[in-house]
Amino acid sequence: MDIAEQAYIFSTVNLTQTKVNRSLAYDLFDLAKVPSPQKLCHNVAVALDRDEKSPFYEKIKRLGVATPGRFNEMITQATFVQALMKYISKTEMQDRNVYMLGKVPKKAEAAELQTLIFRNMMIEGRDTDIGRVVFNYFDAVRKRWPSAWSATGRGNMLNKTNGFKGLMRFLRDAYLHLTGPGVVPPRKDFERIFARVNLRDEDFTTERFPPGTSGEVKLYNAFCEILDVERK
Repeated sequence: MDIAEQAYIFSTVNLTQTKVNRSLAYDLFDLAKVPSPQKLCHNVAVALDRDEKSPFYEKIKRLGVATPGRFNEMITQATFVQALMKYISKTEMQDRNVYMLGKVPKKAEAAELQTLIFRNMMIEGRDTDIGRVVFNYFDAVRKRWPSAWSATGRGNMLNKTNGFKGLMRFLRDAYLHLTGPGVVPPRKDFERIFARVNLRDEDFTTERFPPGTSGEVKLYNAFCEILDVERK
């Protein structure tokens, strides 16, 4: 393009731009040819959304808005990716740049693995295993509270953004309680933990767990209590 065309495109983009939907931005990582934390989390979200046996089958809004023909979508891809990302990388853009240079990011040491529980699995190329952990964990949730997980009406929160975020917070605690980083616990191991949670399907309401961070934290704390009991 000559300088005039470049100037026109520059002015058009900067005068008429709107913020890109985060889910769409993550979906574009499908086109990336090199690994990255973003591409990994995107791939896990897509795989779980497409698998008919998955607890997230057709429940994820790939582009951040309702998908035509679907009626049970509960969370956006951005919500899923960001929740999973915190267990993989604290500096995802830096990790992406390292991969783009043909190198491999640094592995997490023992102390870091208490937070970045999936980081070394990413670096070892074990993307599928990360997906399996998430699958098994949420499949145990679905089996423990089938009505709450499948509910689509107003007032239910377990399978929506707040419930998902609270469960993802608890994933690290449950995972480290069962095993060490790098292992893929079977669903039955997560089932034993959730079996001790004294909550019924009808308890997962927005009245008991309000929208926003307070409800998310309240749900997380409700799950953490049972691990404290089990450790004594």
